[in-house]
Amino acid sequence: MTVIETEEQRELRAAVAKLAQKYNYRDYVQAKGRNHEPLTELWDEAGKLGFLGVNLPEEYGGGGAGIYELALVQEELAAQGAGLLLVVVSPAICGTIIAKYGTDAQKDRWLPRLADGSTKMVFGITEPDAGSNSHQITTTARRDGDEWILNGRKVFISGVDQAEAVLIVGRTEDAKTGKLQPALFIVPTDTPNFVAQPMEMDIISPDNQFLLFMDDVRLPADALVGSENAALMQLFAGLNPERILGAAMAVGMARYALDRAVAYANERTVWKTPIGAHQGIAHPLAQIKIETELAKLMMQKAAVLYDSGDEMGAAEAANMAKYAAAEAAIKALDQAIQTHGGSGLTKEHGLASMLAGARIGRVAPVSREMVLNFVAQHSLGLPKSY
Repeated sequence: MTVIETEEQRELRAAVAKLAQKYNYRDYVQAKGRNHEPLTELWDEAGKLGFLGVNLPEEYGGGGAGIYELALVQEELAAQGAGLLLVVVSPAICGTIIAKYGTDAQKDRWLPRLADGSTKMVFGITEPDAGSNSHQITTTARRDGDEWILNGRKVFISGVDQAEAVLIVGRTEDAKTGKLQPALFIVPTDTPNFVAQPMEMDIISPDNQFLLFMDDVRLPADALVGSENAALMQLFAGLNPERILGAAMAVGMARYALDRAVAYANERTVWKTPIGAHQGIAHPLAQIKIETELAKLMMQKAAVLYDSGDEMGAAEAANMAKYAAAEAAIKALDQAIQTHGGSGLTKEHGLASMLAGARIGRVAPVSREMVLNFVAQHSLGLPKSY
C-alpha cells in the first residue's frame, strides 16, 4: 500500500485544480449558494473533462481508476471552495453500487451517464424516526406479481431536484423467516406517488435537501439492484466511498481556509510587521496545517484500502478520515476568520458563509458520535452501549 502519487495522479490533480480556479468560491460558488442554485456549469464541465467518472469502469465511459482518484478530484475542487456534494452520492455511492452489483441492463442504462455527468442519481437512506440507526429503517417493499410496491419516508436527501433517480434503501420480507432485510431500489424521480418536498435549511448551499414520501410507489422488477440477500454488502460498497469522499471534501475546505488565512497573514501589517510574524497567528495556522495533512493521509489510506478490496480495513480508516477531516475543516475556517479579524465576517471574504457548510461534516454523512462508537467497538473491542 502506498500513498505516493503517480505522475498520472499528479497530472489529474493539476487539471482539476485548474478547472476549480475558474469556478472558485468567491467568484462563482458563493453567489450560487446564496440563491440555492446548483453548480451546473462546474458539474457539466467536470463531466465533459472526465473528472466525475474517474472511478467507474472504462467499458461504460469511466476512467477505470478508483475511489482514490475520485477523492483526489473532490479534494482539489474543494481546495478552491468548489466541492461538489453530489460527487459524494452520484458517482461515489450510486455509481459504485451499480458497477459492483447492478444487472447488465442497469449498468448499460446508468453508468455511461453517471460517468459523464449527464445524469445524476442521489441516495436515500436516512429516515425521520431511524436517524443514525439504519437497522430501524421502515421503508418497505413488497412483491406484487413481477413488480414491487414501495412505501416509506426519507429525510435529508440531497439534490433530488437535480437527479433523474434516487437509489432508495428499503427492506423486504424474507420468504423463509419473515424477517425484514435491506434491499436497494432505483426510483426515477418522476415515478407516480413519489413526492419530494424541499426542506428549509439555515445554511448557504447550492444543494437543496428534501423529504421523500413514497405511498404505494409501483416499480418494475428491474428496479431492484442486485440480489435482495446482498444488500448489506451493497451498502458497505457505497457507504465507505461516501465517507472517503466526505473526508476529501473536508480536507479541501481546510486547505481553502488555510490558504486564505496565510495569504492575509502575509499581507496584513499591524505595528510595522505582517501579522503572520506573530506566534499568536502563526502557531494556530501551523497546527491546522499538521492536522489537515494527517486527515488527508488517513483519507488516502482509506481510499487505497478500499480500492484494494479490503472493505473492513477501509471502513475503519474511512470513519477515522471523515472524523479527522471534519474537525480540521471546522478548525481551519474558524481560525481563518479569526486571522482576518472583523474582515473574516464580511461577505467579501466568504469565510463565515462556508463555516456552516464545514460544520455539516460533524453530522453527515455519519455523526462524529457514531464514528467514535465504531472505533470504540470495532477498533478497541469495547462493549456496545446501544
